[in-house]
Amino acid sequence: MSPCLQFRGPARQRGAIGLMAAGTLALALCFSLLVVDSGRLYLEQRKLQRMADVAALEAVSRNGDCLTPTLSAAGFALESATRNGYNATDGMTLNTTCGSLQAGANNLRAFSVDASKKEAVRVVVTHTVPTSIAAGIYALFSQGPLNLTTQLTATAVSAPAPLPPLAMLTIGSTALVVDSSKSTALNLLLGQMLGSTLNLSVASWQGLVDNQINLLGYLNQLALDVNVSTGNYTQLLSMNIALTQLLDSAITVLQAGGPTASVAVNGLIGVKAAAGNTSIVLGQLLQLQTGAASSALDTNLQVFQLIEAFVQLANSRNAAIASIPLNIPGLANGVVKVKVIEPPQLSAIGNPALVNGQLNDPNRIYVRTAQVRTVLSLNLPVLSGVTGLVSALASNTLLNGLTDTLDNLLHLNLAGTLGSLLCTLTGTCDKTDLKILPTPTIDIVLEVAAADSHVTGYSCASDATKTLTTQTNTSLVKLKVGQIDTANALSSSADVVVQPLALIDIGKISCVFWICNPATRVPFYGGGLGVKIDTSVASTQSTHVYNQPPEIKQPPLFYSLGTQGIVSSLKSTLGGVQVLAYKPTGSSLLGDLLVVAAGTLDGVQSTLGVVLQSLLSPLVDPILDGLLAYLGITLNKVDVGANLSCKPPGRPSLAI
Repeated sequence: MSPCLQFRGPARQRGAIGLMAAGTLALALCFSLLVVDSGRLYLEQRKLQRMADVAALEAVSRNGDCLTPTLSAAGFALESATRNGYNATDGMTLNTTCGSLQAGANNLRAFSVDASKKEAVRVVVTHTVPTSIAAGIYALFSQGPLNLTTQLTATAVSAPAPLPPLAMLTIGSTALVVDSSKSTALNLLLGQMLGSTLNLSVASWQGLVDNQINLLGYLNQLALDVNVSTGNYTQLLSMNIALTQLLDSAITVLQAGGPTASVAVNGLIGVKAAAGNTSIVLGQLLQLQTGAASSALDTNLQVFQLIEAFVQLANSRNAAIASIPLNIPGLANGVVKVKVIEPPQLSAIGNPALVNGQLNDPNRIYVRTAQVRTVLSLNLPVLSGVTGLVSALASNTLLNGLTDTLDNLLHLNLAGTLGSLLCTLTGTCDKTDLKILPTPTIDIVLEVAAADSHVTGYSCASDATKTLTTQTNTSLVKLKVGQIDTANALSSSADVVVQPLALIDIGKISCVFWICNPATRVPFYGGGLGVKIDTSVASTQSTHVYNQPPEIKQPPLFYSLGTQGIVSSLKSTLGGVQVLAYKPTGSSLLGDLLVVAAGTLDGVQSTLGVVLQSLLSPLVDPILDGLLAYLGITLNKVDVGANLSCKPPGRPSLAI
């Protein structure tokens, strides 16, 4: 090879390398452009899919549907998408439909459009963007028209996770209109039950009645305030928590609800000021079945009913006794004292499939009103001044017949020859002294045991035919009239012992030569007569089937069980006063004769019955219909509300 050829070879190689380098750089630039352009489309598609996913999840979580304007799934989805960058003026569209999920022959789930259903919600979001470079180059070499834009589409289908059926019971009337008189009574009653004073306005009380509080939101806020992990409701409901803290958490939840709850917030602040240092266990008021999902608590309670239960539970835990004066014509210094013996359980939530219908069932869904004991101490007019009573006692039935018998048996008869002779010889004799006693105070105990209700069965064949069966027990009412140790009556849950109210004292006076010294009088030496009432009206049971009870979180379907027979029985008891005989202190034989004699005192019994009925009957209605009604307790009826969700919505999830 010649030297010239060897010299020119490398120059040619340098030209080829430069050409290859230029081609490589151009190819790298092209790939980089494709990567950036593809990344732009990928990120845009990802943003669009995230927008559709969140919108579908929110529409389901807010229980949206395609028929109710106030619960519009399309509206909820649009709100969510707007927060995440949706802009209709930027070439975006959003379409929301309701329906259900169905499995096809290949066992894959598919969305079926049906506006009447809300088992699933589908959200489709589209966005028109510039066409990618690769697609544009491809379009240049194709026969179709060149399209400079591309439409991206994202689809999301959300449905709630299936949960077992849920049933909820509430007890107590929730309908209450507070006027000035009720406001005063509520301040006095609930304030003294807390051991303090309340001064809430009519508007504040009505605000508590008119506002609802979400139970799930309240418990979550309370868990945060007392340093319990969110979702650990078993621990939260078993904790001993200060009443002031419970009220603080309720105030926080209501304040987050906006200005419409400001009146109720003012009421809670007033109750908190009177709460003192009492601590209570919230689980005694609210029952959540073990293992129940947290979504079961996503329901609403009336704020007044919740606060009322707080106060009753606090009263059963402390020594405070409400003491309320009575202003009734004919009575002086009347007072009624109220104590909660057993607190209420106002709400219970659980799976009805787990209950066996028995009261000792650990999975029972059970509610009850409070067991309240009221003691009335009344100053009555002197019975000896009551028209007709003196004449009845002075009739042959008692004074002429009964005292003759007493004198003979006690050797106190001064009219007989033997009696006169003995008195003359000894110079000393005894004489019967009968007194009609004044009765300045009479005590009345009215005890209303807890009315309760529990779930015994359910049916969830379809939403149109679902039912919930409950058994409700009405209150056992005890009425006692006589002499009662009021301190012991309110200090424990034991039954109250009532002693007869003495009306007639048959005593003995010593006489010397027919000169009797009243100072020597021995009271009840020959016994005496008195009255008392100690009766009860047994509880009754009633089974009720709720047809199509509403879903959880909706207002419950109430069933009112009437108990008018109890009220009429108490009133008739007041008219059936029985005269009782005391045994004498001087002769056991005389006591038996007195019992027989007392059974024949029809005139005295009828007169005392009329007198006591006229004095006591006006107290029955005010106490039953007024005072106890403020505690959510009435003898006229028991209100039990029911909710049943056969397919309660759980946490929403993406189904497709």
